[in-house]
Amino acid sequence: MPSPQGRTPHPRTPHPRVKLAVVGGGSTYTPELIDGFARLREVLPLEELVLVDPAADRLELVGGLARRIFAKQGHPGRISWTTDLDAGTDGADAVLLQLRVGGQAARHQDETWPLECGCVGQETTGAGGLAKALRTVPVVLDIAERVRRRNPRAWIVDFTNPVGIVTRALLTHGHRAVGLCNVAIGFQRGFAALLGVSPAEVELEHVGLNHLTWERAVRVAGEDVLPRLLADHGDALAERLRLPRALLDRLGVIPSYYLRYYYQHDAVVRELRTGPSRAAEVAALERQLLGMYGDPALDEKPELLARRGGAFYSEAAVALTSSLLRNTGDTQVVNALNHGALPFLPDDAVIEVPATVDSTGATPLPVRPLEPLYAGLVAHVTAYEHLALEAALWGGGGRKPDRAGGRNAVFSALLAHPLIGRTDHADRLTDALIAHNREHLPWA
Repeated sequence: MPSPQGRTPHPRTPHPRVKLAVVGGGSTYTPELIDGFARLREVLPLEELVLVDPAADRLELVGGLARRIFAKQGHPGRISWTTDLDAGTDGADAVLLQLRVGGQAARHQDETWPLECGCVGQETTGAGGLAKALRTVPVVLDIAERVRRRNPRAWIVDFTNPVGIVTRALLTHGHRAVGLCNVAIGFQRGFAALLGVSPAEVELEHVGLNHLTWERAVRVAGEDVLPRLLADHGDALAERLRLPRALLDRLGVIPSYYLRYYYQHDAVVRELRTGPSRAAEVAALERQLLGMYGDPALDEKPELLARRGGAFYSEAAVALTSSLLRNTGDTQVVNALNHGALPFLPDDAVIEVPATVDSTGATPLPVRPLEPLYAGLVAHVTAYEHLALEAALWGGGGRKPDRAGGRNAVFSALLAHPLIGRTDHADRLTDALIAHNREHLPWA
């Protein structure tokens, strides 16, 4: 991502070759990451890469392909894999988290039971997103604490959804962490293609929370070309976002795809009720991909992987990890503590904005005052995320893990969510969430 105009990056800190661990390394996403590490080895000189995952069978398939990708591209780094978290992360300079607690089966549940109440079923927002947070936060915090005991200076790069809540959990527990999402880099690359310029020339005014962001300006050589993008390519952008062209024109900004769940909630619910869940589609795609990964002749990421999602994830991960370890002081869109950048939010809220990234972490750049149309929704979802984190941590820190208190914490978070906000729905969704996630809730 480009540095903002007039900002001088920090002098690079020389850094020896890097050891990186990927927790969740058996994911079908991983070859996308490996391809980026291989292509961008001058940016992030990996000496050792360890894939960590409890699924040994998947590790064999993904790890074998990873080695072949490195070999084909002439990367000298070593790739290994293990089911042992402590061994895999020992000595790592950075640990990248890409977990899915409960797998696609849990995702399928997140996407289906909220529909029974007429609410969006989605894995990162609404009731399904809360369920994922409750399953994920305790696991991530346990991993982070084990990493900290062995490598107190290691950075944690979180790509695990819901990124905003998970990153907030890590930071409030004192971990050296930055959250990462591929929405901003996807927009940057897409706009560059439409404009016929290189991605490095495109600077985004990206603002909001994870999966709740807007592009308020798109600058090339200091000029805001967003009006031209909307005028010349509004139909294509609207189709990609699955939002009405008229809405983009009225707003004068480009919302992330996830705003569709808010702006067209009822239409989305009708769609979700009539088609297969995204989880079912991804599960079928993963079976195909894992079959391909087992082919010893395959030595590059297959084209089919593009349908899995996560475009440009590897390039964003390489850039962020390199900046943290090499003290570049450049600007990247990340998830970091607010610290006054959005003055209507608490300092410990996690926001997704351009930030300076160096060896001390990520510091949000100043943000123009946010219009009430967006600030209201951001404040509302931030309040939900605060309550979601409290629910995810219920029973920890010496609290008695009683069921009544846990249920009330879940109910409060659901009632606070702008996609729910009704007591009858919040009650029904609370019971459904607990029923479908009981094994992950110690108080239940």
